[in-house]
Amino acid sequence: MTRRDGVTIAVESPLGADLDLLFERHVAAMHADTPPESIHMMPRAALDDAAITFLVLRDGDVPVGMGAIKRIAPDHGEIKSMHVLVEKRGGGLSRQLLAALIDHASAAGLARLSLETGVQPTFVAARGLYAAAGFRECPPFEGYGPDPNSVFMSMPLG
Repeated sequence: MTRRDGVTIAVESPLGADLDLLFERHVAAMHADTPPESIHMMPRAALDDAAITFLVLRDGDVPVGMGAIKRIAPDHGEIKSMHVLVEKRGGGLSRQLLAALIDHASAAGLARLSLETGVQPTFVAARGLYAAAGFRECPPFEGYGPDPNSVFMSMPLG
């Protein structure tokens, strides 16, 4: 568990009843301007899997962010379903959540962490966040093919 300024980030179940708003907002954001065939988010129930670590960022007791790491190979993980409520953005919570995901992946022995995000203007801030953390654009990785609506990024760990 990570604690800082009343904010906690901990491993939780994606099925927690108080996470409904996070998932509703995440699904709506992914469908806002991305063609359906290019939406690669996992359904909530699918995130409840032994190969996935699901983190929740809470401000006090209120869940305001989430993110997951899916092990896609023995030494390779993928960030899935990262989302911070829009009204909580701009104060560094996304950076804290991303750092916690990277730290968890490294502690789990992963040598590489990758992600898929959108090319649409609504994803500019996310791409900037990932680039600032050390992710670089890469070709599609396991489970993906070329997609004009996707940007693939990856970074070595350790």
